[in-house]
Amino acid sequence: MADPAASSGFTDPEPFETEAGGQHLAFYPAGRDRRAALFKLIEGARESLKICFYIFATDATGVAVCDALTAAARRGVDIMLVVDRFGADADEEFFAPLTAAGATVRFFGKRWNERYLIRNHQKMVIADDTHGMFGGFNIEDSYFEPPERNGWTDLAVAIEGPAVAGMVEWFAKLDEWTNGKGGHFRSIRRAVRNWDWAEGGARWLVGGPTSELSTWARCVSQDLIAGKRLDMIMAYFSPPKRLLRRIGRIARHGEARLVMAGKSDNNATIGATRSLYGYLLGKRAEIYEYTPCKLHTKLIVLDDVVYVGSANFDMRSLYLNLELMLQIEDAALARRMREYISDHVAASQEITPELHRRRATLWNRVRWNLGWLLVSVLDYTVTRRLNLGL
Repeated sequence: MADPAASSGFTDPEPFETEAGGQHLAFYPAGRDRRAALFKLIEGARESLKICFYIFATDATGVAVCDALTAAARRGVDIMLVVDRFGADADEEFFAPLTAAGATVRFFGKRWNERYLIRNHQKMVIADDTHGMFGGFNIEDSYFEPPERNGWTDLAVAIEGPAVAGMVEWFAKLDEWTNGKGGHFRSIRRAVRNWDWAEGGARWLVGGPTSELSTWARCVSQDLIAGKRLDMIMAYFSPPKRLLRRIGRIARHGEARLVMAGKSDNNATIGATRSLYGYLLGKRAEIYEYTPCKLHTKLIVLDDVVYVGSANFDMRSLYLNLELMLQIEDAALARRMREYISDHVAASQEITPELHRRRATLWNRVRWNLGWLLVSVLDYTVTRRLNLGL
């Protein structure tokens, strides 16, 4: 069987760097480059490492990262590692050599309490409180494999500048929630609702469980009201109707270009997204499905504003998961990220109204709508065990 990534001719873009919002940013679209940048950050740390991941696997990559952290701890680096109890395969036994070297390892969330539904979906590494890395990638082999080996297409961002202080401040709250001193559901909701960090043109936005909108959901929702041009590449896309209508308004009166997943680890999410195509195409949105491999990137360019980080555009990332997104308003950066999106458009299948009509058989519509129900109403982890024949 021919490899789809090879037949598409797609290769991951090279790393690129820019200055924006008072920060120096380096973008790593390719898994090999993400991996090299991650290990460079760990191996270059001299004083401290603050690390948070949703998935931390026990495969070759997980072992290599744990070994690198252990070596850093042995040379005197103060290490704090936070992983999600639900998302990570790695447990206390796996991290025993790291903790024996003096590092602190904490787990966010217990399986059977009020925080069960909250996932610490953030991904960040902070070295010496001066260098940071964040994005959508996790610690698992597939997040560093190339498209031809069905790795995840993803994006990591290394950051230097004043905004690293915002990462340090937010990480301190994670520390409180995982060391038993401030982990109550109410304190998490309060912080997600109220925490906001901005300096110059850069702003950190967070998502999580609130009775109102989190800063991440509130800002993107407001920006969609007045937006005229929207470009998005998004792993999981199943927003509520209010945000969908705002995207439809941009598509009708401006421009909207959406790159969605054609492959995923959870096919119910693909069905959920396809259930929305009819409405969006009717508003003249451009829709593409990325097919070389699984898509995990989370990037929004709205007029001159760029959002990048860990959050998908679905119910869980908008309203429940702990997420970290960087917002920068910079016209040059927006142009560069649109070029990045265009690279992926070229490797994607355009979803025309004609193609969508051919696909939208009664049986497919039933499966797509069921996928939306499962993803948007039921727990995401339940849907991973279902593929709905997609």
